[in-house]
Amino acid sequence: MEGTPSAAAVLKAVTLTHVRYRRGDALGHFLAWVSLMPVFISLGGFVSHFLFRRELQGVCFFLGLLLSQALNELIKSSIQQSRPSSMCAALEVCDSHGWPSSHSQYMFFFAAYFSLLCLLNGIGVSSPRSRRLLALLPWPSAFLTLYSRVYLGYHTVPQVIAGATLGLVLGAGWFCIVNTMLVDYFPAVEESAIGRFLYIKDSSHVPNVLKFEYDNARLARKKIAKD
Repeated sequence: MEGTPSAAAVLKAVTLTHVRYRRGDALGHFLAWVSLMPVFISLGGFVSHFLFRRELQGVCFFLGLLLSQALNELIKSSIQQSRPSSMCAALEVCDSHGWPSSHSQYMFFFAAYFSLLCLLNGIGVSSPRSRRLLALLPWPSAFLTLYSRVYLGYHTVPQVIAGATLGLVLGAGWFCIVNTMLVDYFPAVEESAIGRFLYIKDSSHVPNVLKFEYDNARLARKKIAKD
């Protein structure tokens, strides 16, 4: 019927895991999965971390990522820079904005915060060499994600560079805020009613968390055996 919008015109996709690549393109297929790293980190990494660890440092880390993404959406809606015109129709993303890239911002925020956490806080690892090696872990994924967004046609080079730069600045800035200001409130959160109910804790003062937990698990088992 003339004047009636088509189904394609009124429907909008949820783009959280909606990633497309050229049929038969093995590299594109691989990069499409790489592009989902923020989803894997958020739903797999941080949810699992909270369920099994309940660490305040991890909670603040994730909160920073959420704030970073909220700022990204605010900037996108303000700047309203289009995605690459050559691919937006095929990718069904012409109605969304591309500057700055949220995927790049997320991954570089994560890499910056994680690296600083390894190098300055140690995340429970006492060996300086192990800290340095751990600090390098997120960077290959961050750069691959950046490259994937350009290769797959979702962003231009300036858009992913802007996202990466903003992510680096926000990640480092949030790390400083957490570990110079918010960390002073960690003991109060631990001792609060909700902190005790959910077993929320801060282990950043423990030099080697793995050894600490291992030793205490052995002591608890020996105590049970004696009883």
